[in-house]
Amino acid sequence: MNKKQKKMLYRILIAAALMIALHFAVKAFGNRVHEPVWFFLYLIPYLTVGYDILLKAGKGIKNRQVFDENFLMAVATIGAIAIALINRSGDYTEAIAVMLFYQVGELFQSYAVGKSRRNISALMDIRPDYANIERDGEITQVDPDEVEIGTVIVVRPGEKIPIDGVVVEGLSTLDTGALTGESVPREVREGDEVISGCINQSGLLRLRTTKEFGESTVSKILDMVENATSKKSRSEAFISRFARVYTPAVCGCALALAILPPLFFLLRGQAPDWGDWIYRALTFLVISCPCALVISIPLSFFAGIGGASREGVLVKGSNYLEALSKTREVAFDKTGTMTMGVFEVNGIHHSSMDNEKLLELAAHAEIYSTHPIARSIQKAYLEGVIFRDDGEPAGKQADTSERRLEEARVSEVLEIGGNGITARVDGKQVAVGNTKLMDSLGISYVDCHHVGTIVHVAVDGMYAGHLLVSDVVKPTAKEAIRALRAAGITKTVMLTGDAKAVGEAVAKELGIDEVQAELLPGDKVAAVETLLANKPERSVLAFVGDGINDAPVLTRADVGVAMGALGSDAAIEAADVVLMDDDPKKIALAVRIAKKCMRIVYENIWFAIGVKLVCLALGAVGIANMWLAIFADVGVMVLAVLNAIRALFTKELRS
Repeated sequence: MNKKQKKMLYRILIAAALMIALHFAVKAFGNRVHEPVWFFLYLIPYLTVGYDILLKAGKGIKNRQVFDENFLMAVATIGAIAIALINRSGDYTEAIAVMLFYQVGELFQSYAVGKSRRNISALMDIRPDYANIERDGEITQVDPDEVEIGTVIVVRPGEKIPIDGVVVEGLSTLDTGALTGESVPREVREGDEVISGCINQSGLLRLRTTKEFGESTVSKILDMVENATSKKSRSEAFISRFARVYTPAVCGCALALAILPPLFFLLRGQAPDWGDWIYRALTFLVISCPCALVISIPLSFFAGIGGASREGVLVKGSNYLEALSKTREVAFDKTGTMTMGVFEVNGIHHSSMDNEKLLELAAHAEIYSTHPIARSIQKAYLEGVIFRDDGEPAGKQADTSERRLEEARVSEVLEIGGNGITARVDGKQVAVGNTKLMDSLGISYVDCHHVGTIVHVAVDGMYAGHLLVSDVVKPTAKEAIRALRAAGITKTVMLTGDAKAVGEAVAKELGIDEVQAELLPGDKVAAVETLLANKPERSVLAFVGDGINDAPVLTRADVGVAMGALGSDAAIEAADVVLMDDDPKKIALAVRIAKKCMRIVYENIWFAIGVKLVCLALGAVGIANMWLAIFADVGVMVLAVLNAIRALFTKELRS
């Protein structure tokens, strides 16, 4: 509890004690003390607990923003005091009690919101306080903003990594839980990329920074979470509009309740009880306060976003959380989303020479290429992958320390865009590429019945065989599709640039409903446009991509979800929802969190409106008094806030 909340608590306790003491004093000495004395004595606890409400109401009137809860409370309580004065009862307890319980509700709401914010801040406590720079053998702490790109920083065990970088020295494990929601540590060594916000658990690390602090992952994540509440959902926007119309309307109804029935009785020649009707109108005003809706609905979304953040699911705004809850169709990219995005050589077929020799020649021909498939061929050679006579991999050589790609052995390299590469290796003319390259060179080749990318190899104009290169399906991808169906997703589609056979094989393995293959980035946008045009009414289409080359599609879909986003700037910029690890199961978890949040929002809306309508009717006919009015306002608000905080807890949603 902060200082402001403690001060409010003391005011409430003092006012309550004075009110109770005066209540019994009136009963004991009521006839012996003049009425004005009781009035001024009762003003002490009333002003003690309610002076700030009166000041806010006055400021609202001055700024022409009259109709808010402060105005309603001021009018209701001052009116109750006026009625007590007119009736000369000498007991103003009811008016003070209304203000007292309203302030109790405000205190509770302030504490609940503060606690929710503290919980979320603790979950996202990834902002580094300093960076260590080694100068003349001594470590100096500096502000992360002062560290330039390319600077070597030191991260000791137990410290946060302050800026994205590459390990230049050291071996350690990193706790990525604050970013990914996963408790399993990640091992890093020299040459590995690391991102800010992780905690170094064991060994000393030296990193060369690759970004400035303002552009690092931790800064982008914090900025995204802090700005999430600025993007309001339709439900929040509706409540804001509702409150602007609702409050003046109920004030008008209360005024009509105070004046019209007595006038009706006067016209009929009867003497109306003006005090009774004014009291009903004041009770009506207290009941009508829209606090429960105005406070609990934004708090529900705030807690939902915080709960998702704890699970490594970053949602950029309440509007995207609401849209995610209505998702019925999901389209996926393949590479990097449902597969690892790491190509491996999984076979050598129809080879006219020793398999290892064929791999060696192909790797050297691709020595200068940075294409993922070329890198996979280079990696297979450097790691000493052994292939059996039937072309299937059979393990790796024990000692590969002498293996390296030697540039001196390679010359006359010519890369043919979209086809492949030709080069002279050890004096032999080697061609490595697809069927188009073989056709252009007039070399007959052998087709492959295996699913994957086929890389043909020719040596000195003669076909030498082909390599089978394929991506690896993520271990949890199949389970992720099942989880999505359980979460209410009715249709899944894979959009991929790979060959049709490759896409269909992966989709069949995972249980995906539909495949569209051989798509360029522009084709993916067109495919999403078609899916959007044909989706059911009020359904939402989500697209899940790796965020690197899927930015146009992520932007076009109703909800763009970025996978593989650990350290990906493109993902954080383009997507509406960012999953901070590579686990596809988090897609279903994000949908379940969004649905739980929206259930809580609708529960609060119906509960608050329902109770208020019943109590307003009771107040209008004279059954409800001020005490019931306080329950309809403060009681409902407290219950709605408690319900809203449930959105922060997501443990039961994990599958």
